[in-house]
Amino acid sequence: MALIRFRPFSNDLPLSDIQSQMNRLFDNFLGQPASTEVGERVWAPAADMYETKNEVVVRAELPGITDKDIHVSVTGDLLTIQGERRGENDVQDASHYRRERWFGKFVRTFSLPMPVESSQIKATYRDGVLTVTLPKSEEIKAKEIKVEAV
Repeated sequence: MALIRFRPFSNDLPLSDIQSQMNRLFDNFLGQPASTEVGERVWAPAADMYETKNEVVVRAELPGITDKDIHVSVTGDLLTIQGERRGENDVQDASHYRRERWFGKFVRTFSLPMPVESSQIKATYRDGVLTVTLPKSEEIKAKEIKVEAV
């Protein structure tokens, strides 16, 4: 019986392939969309959605984007935030050691948990955070009914 030497980083499976597969695994797990083509990076900004007594609020982190590059729309029970963070080409003829900031177009669509008043939606953008405030529809707000003694 012959012993065969185990070589995990042999030429059969390049390290870059392992890295890209691990990146895809963690991106899918963390909610980042998988890229569609080899070498293409797709990003989705982190967002929070919460409910208060009178409204649903969505906050998304969009650093490095101007308010003119952000588009918010509501169709039925779907809120869509889309935009583009433009890449910086200020470094010419350089080899990057690390490049972690993501650039390009993004689209996030959220299912709204309840009907909202679409005519009263407000979107504000400050310090790289987009806040979309969606007032709840009047018919679903809790109404207090006074109990009368007879």
